[in-house]
Amino acid sequence: MSRATDLGVTSHSADGSAESAADVIRSGGVVAFPTDTFYGLGVDPFNAAAVRGLFAAKGRPANSPVPLLIAEPDDLKLIATTVPDGAVALAEEFWPGALTLVLSAVAELPDVVSAGAGTVGVRVPDHGIPRAIARAVGGPITGTSANLSGERSLKTAVEVEAAFGDSLGFVVEGVCGAHDAPSTVVDFSVDPPQVRRHGAISLEMLQRVWTSVLG
Repeated sequence: MSRATDLGVTSHSADGSAESAADVIRSGGVVAFPTDTFYGLGVDPFNAAAVRGLFAAKGRPANSPVPLLIAEPDDLKLIATTVPDGAVALAEEFWPGALTLVLSAVAELPDVVSAGAGTVGVRVPDHGIPRAIARAVGGPITGTSANLSGERSLKTAVEVEAAFGDSLGFVVEGVCGAHDAPSTVVDFSVDPPQVRRHGAISLEMLQRVWTSVLG
């Protein structure tokens, strides 16, 4: 397992770590990295075998969907068939940040990512490291939390290495954001949209944007 110390993506070392992490992901491996909430585990979501390996490493049942991270809102076109106006409005207000949008997935995305639902949860994290890795990969990466199934989410590289060991191909050391709450999940694959998980972004904040932008 390779390891790199990374405290910010503006440094040259951060860029190098992003490229190294992207190489591991493209080769089918698992990368651990800090996010604005907790440490995350990244693989190529279009590689079904890599996603199944991620489930195995976490001890997570395969009937759970896997959230994805992207570098820029424009990357939604790589994974979503349509992006409703309401989703665009919330993304413009809260991305980068702790908002996950659930959208209808493109056919190329393996069923194991959506647990057969045909949808995908995605966000732009408010942390430079996962965005740099996704940018280096050239598309989305998985962003499931770095914890064994049923255990607490982890905040440090040391904890992640102790939990996952040789299951990881690369670990980027860095500082997670201050959020202890998970991202808020809003499902736009249904009409009307539904809040599936209450998290760091409150219902009042969502409603304020919804009212001001969409009337």
